Amino acid sequence: MKKVIKPMLAGVLAISLLSACGNNGNSEGASSGKVEVEFFQGKAEAKATFDKLITKFNEANPEIKVTQVNPPDAETVLKTRVAKKDIPDVVGMGATDTFSTLSKSGLFEDFTNDPLIKDIQPAYLEMLTNMTGLTEMNGVPFSTNANGVIYNKAIFKELNLTIPKTWDEFMAVAQKVKDSGQNAFYLTLKDAWTTLSIFNPLESNIVGLDFFAQRAAGTVTFKDTYREVAEKQLKVLDFAQKDVFGKNYNDGNTAFAKGESAMYLQGVWAIPEIQKANPAIELGVFPFPSTNDATKNKLVSGVDTLLTVAKSSKHKEEAKKFVAFLLQPDNIKQYISEQKAFSAVTGVTQDDASVADLKESFESGNLVDFADHYIPAGMKVETIFQEFLQKKDIDAYLTKFDTEWDKISNRK
Repeated sequence: MKKVIKPMLAGVLAISLLSACGNNGNSEGASSGKVEVEFFQGKAEAKATFDKLITKFNEANPEIKVTQVNPPDAETVLKTRVAKKDIPDVVGMGATDTFSTLSKSGLFEDFTNDPLIKDIQPAYLEMLTNMTGLTEMNGVPFSTNANGVIYNKAIFKELNLTIPKTWDEFMAVAQKVKDSGQNAFYLTLKDAWTTLSIFNPLESNIVGLDFFAQRAAGTVTFKDTYREVAEKQLKVLDFAQKDVFGKNYNDGNTAFAKGESAMYLQGVWAIPEIQKANPAIELGVFPFPSTNDATKNKLVSGVDTLLTVAKSSKHKEEAKKFVAFLLQPDNIKQYISEQKAFSAVTGVTQDDASVADLKESFESGNLVDFADHYIPAGMKVETIFQEFLQKKDIDAYLTKFDTEWDKISNRK
């Protein structure tokens, strides 16, 4: 998923969105006699693909009408709707802190013994239980993604570069590109969320996700543990274009498509947008090599979209029928093909040449979850990263990280 974490919308906008979002799918469709099921999901770039699948489902199930709702700042809207006890029938969302919080509130169905999860890859089920800390499974992993380094194959060939496996090799490649007079990286730090594509592989591979439980227990601090992460976050700035804080995600997709950098620190969700801007581009993706031990450099991959059903839904049978439909191999294959994503369903593979370099990581299970999924959403951690990369003060950054973590923890 494009990991956008935006500022809270104004209250009036949230309320207006609520009125447009429906009423928990409880209308029976007086004129048609159909059961209406609301499917609420947060990926703007996936709306068209889901629309195709919904049309296919509705045609095959004339007694049911599924309607997609895809508002801006979907997690904020969802939380507002939860507060008003207006929960959509089916929800598609990332495995984020918001999902964890809502699951702990008992809002979603328990799929622990449901046939819907029987073909889901165990690694992604485990990610959900690790995320929520619950014994029950409150969502069904649907699609997964990867956060790595997108590279321009033509530039790599021109400069005789090979895919780096370690941090030192990575920096050497970046230096060779810089020496050629080109940008090694194209950074889009005007959008604070894009800082996560740098942070996530560094944290998950250098420090590890166990850190967050230890931090919650008060046995470790960011200041004592994160210096290497911080230094490497700053280092990538040396090889990027000018005005990194003046360019946003859309700018980056277009610029990389035009060959304005050799590499792009983003997730696979950016590939369709890049290819729209330049259908002829030859690109690939490799795991971000965070450390100098190649065996420790795992590919960051997580549950991009999970599907769940509200306990309060008056149409659970129809809602689950729609979820089961989406999980059918041909349907999830269509989704991952169009979205350049990966499947959480066993046996459904992503065969696009652009992500062929990631195949080894998926086949070997050399994967690690997104670190920011373990950070409370209330911290707005992406803005902390953005400020740090502007001011470049490591001590102030790590102190603020600890301070903001403690503030959120003390509110609970």
